[in-house]
Amino acid sequence: MTKRLYRLRNCTLCAATLALTAACATPQDVTGTLASNSALQINARTLPLVRETDERFQSFQIGMSHLTGGETWRTYDGDKAEGEATQAQRFDAVREARAPTDLANRRLRNLTAALAPLYIRYGGTTTNSVYFHDSDASAPSKPPEGFQTVLTRGRWKAAIDFAQAVDAKIITGFTISDGVRDASGAWTPAHARPWVEYTRAIGGEIFAAELYNEPNAREPGRTEEPESAENYARDFARLSAFRDASAPGLKLAGPGTAMLGLPVPIPSLEGVTAEQYMAATPKPQFDIVSYHFYGALAERCAPPDSPAGVSADDALTEEWLARPEKEFQKFRTLRDKYAPGAPIWLTETGAAACGGTRWQPTFIDTFRFLDTQARLAKQGLDVIVTHALISGSNGVIDEKTFMPNADYWAALLWRRLMGTKILDAGPIQPGLHVYAHCQRGVTGGVTLLAINLEGEATKLQLSGPVDLYTLTAPELQSRKVLLNGTPIELGPHDTVPETVPVRVTSGTISLAPTSISFIALPKASNKSCR
Repeated sequence: MTKRLYRLRNCTLCAATLALTAACATPQDVTGTLASNSALQINARTLPLVRETDERFQSFQIGMSHLTGGETWRTYDGDKAEGEATQAQRFDAVREARAPTDLANRRLRNLTAALAPLYIRYGGTTTNSVYFHDSDASAPSKPPEGFQTVLTRGRWKAAIDFAQAVDAKIITGFTISDGVRDASGAWTPAHARPWVEYTRAIGGEIFAAELYNEPNAREPGRTEEPESAENYARDFARLSAFRDASAPGLKLAGPGTAMLGLPVPIPSLEGVTAEQYMAATPKPQFDIVSYHFYGALAERCAPPDSPAGVSADDALTEEWLARPEKEFQKFRTLRDKYAPGAPIWLTETGAAACGGTRWQPTFIDTFRFLDTQARLAKQGLDVIVTHALISGSNGVIDEKTFMPNADYWAALLWRRLMGTKILDAGPIQPGLHVYAHCQRGVTGGVTLLAINLEGEATKLQLSGPVDLYTLTAPELQSRKVLLNGTPIELGPHDTVPETVPVRVTSGTISLAPTSISFIALPKASNKSCR
């Protein structure tokens, strides 16, 4: 028997029946009704349009350290059980060196291209103090004073080549460490200018940039205090002037603050608020309102059973899944107040800060991954950048083998089935979350995303053409994912497989216990999807 690593909750939905019909002759009958005493009703043809999001909504980060080499979060010891790691006492105790990543790898490129179009953020803490070596001569053996790592022309060209090969637009940040500051301590474009000019010279483009990576977070080794709101506003004004003069097409994003969805305060993030950065003088003019969010601290930095940590036992709880929405609501309010009409981008996010949870590469995290995307897209988010595309613990692709982790397959189905137009499928029901988008590439079609968090199946009565894509796993903490009961895997020569649905025309099916189903209704004839 598979061991359940979450707490089941009493819920009237556990034995509920969801009836869906998709009759070709009568598209107005494409409906779904949740039985029992629940009031959920779905008529796919008449679901109203909520909003439309960016075509590159689902996007990913590649840490700057993957370009430069250097320190990043250490991988977990596979021999240790969850919770054995002690809380980190020193920053470097949870970090380890990495070699630069081979961005020309065929498997990595194939996997990423299948998620295109997308944005790739070359970012993270390393970006704050990177030295751009603007020369084809050999790079210095160590960074000059005021910097911590070196980005060569060759490595940046490899990053641009990768983005172009996979149909990605680039988001990054500019160096803000002592090496680019003048005698008064103010930021200068000493590295931003040659960086942008070199990018343009080799046919690349930086689509959007944040000045600081998380100005409100202390950064051991560079600063022990957050950047003041006054200094941020001063420096952003200088960045804006540089952009207007030298890079007029560049979008500027900010404030890029880091937030945690914890029930307890974190002193290191309490010094300066996002609103203080946005309200400072001279008032920053953001093209994009950006922020970072993690639901908790990973066990490298906090025990899983502590208020700041998270355990696999929490992974399917409503409280855990609701955390991203609470923080988004705050930023939507700030956007409306300080940058009306600007898009909101979540430019770095994942399950837990400090490099991700031990179980993040497994299927149990896929519920959070998809629920966060669907929930925030409906609420008003325009782009979500998951940390990371490649990483040891929090990547959708494993950084050492370039093999897909569980979240990758969910991202692939999202890309293939969920269009940019978001429909209203009703409020979230405890235990069963249902979202709706126009079906990608199918005129009038609708795709439902049904996330069954419970340990009981939910029955579906179906008639007419419905394409069912159900994700399950042999165990919740397994990296192996099953699509309609069959393992989904790479094909020969690292080809990304076709995702073949079960075509349901009539009869009864079940949403399996703890499963995720994409339900495509190509004959829904929804007027908003035409």
